[in-house]
Amino acid sequence: MGTTNRGLLDKATAKMTESQAWRSIFRHGYPDTPLNQSLVMMGNVFLHLHPVKVSRKAMKITYTWCLGGLSFFLFLVLTITGVFLMFYFVPEQRVAYANIQQITSAVAFGNLVRNMHRWAAHLMVVTVTLHMIRVFYHGAYKPPREFNWVVGVVLFFTTLLLSFTGYLLPWDQIGYWAITVGSQMASYTPLLGTQAHSILTGSPVGVGQSTLIRFYTLHVIGLPLVGAIFMAVHFWRIRKDGGEAGPPPPSRRELEQARARQETSVASLN
Repeated sequence: MGTTNRGLLDKATAKMTESQAWRSIFRHGYPDTPLNQSLVMMGNVFLHLHPVKVSRKAMKITYTWCLGGLSFFLFLVLTITGVFLMFYFVPEQRVAYANIQQITSAVAFGNLVRNMHRWAAHLMVVTVTLHMIRVFYHGAYKPPREFNWVVGVVLFFTTLLLSFTGYLLPWDQIGYWAITVGSQMASYTPLLGTQAHSILTGSPVGVGQSTLIRFYTLHVIGLPLVGAIFMAVHFWRIRKDGGEAGPPPPSRRELEQARARQETSVASLN
């Protein structure tokens, strides 16, 4: 009876996996061979961003500290919590501060979500900075990864701009005067100081309603879109460059010392 049921189950499974509907969704078989592994990775829009093979040494926690993955995770947290806050925030200077107070006091889980958004922003700046330091320290910016290093620099400045533009949105005293000082610094740009200040604030006088609208638009649409595009390019280049840059191979002196130790141990056993 068991054998009969197993035979019927195998026939039903084979009929299902060989059907047109199944093959239209899953174009390749189980990734049990190197060929099928490559085909599955190539045919999946999400897995396509990852290399087929990754060096075991490059995946050590003590080598990468997962700083790139943590930065991406924090970006997702900021996106989800930011969408929640957009339902209640109005970028108008007369009601912006009151909206923040309403979110933290009257909206269900509003204070939690706002604090998650704020602390995730701070942590993302920290993790991206440490990620850049780690990449530079390990020499992962060298050929053939120099293009991806430039993409990472763009993402680093995008992260800083996201934090800078979000600082004004609560429209409190700290954010207002911080952006006032920052925009005044832009006015000292050589040759283009006045234009840079006007583009940043939308007004030649100072921080106002036009500044709040510009910062809000950049914070919720412009910079996240730039960050998402460059992150996709960043992941794609990691794939094309053969995965994460692993530790460099041992030097000739290290190989000679290891060989000498091995010969010494063999001689002592004999």
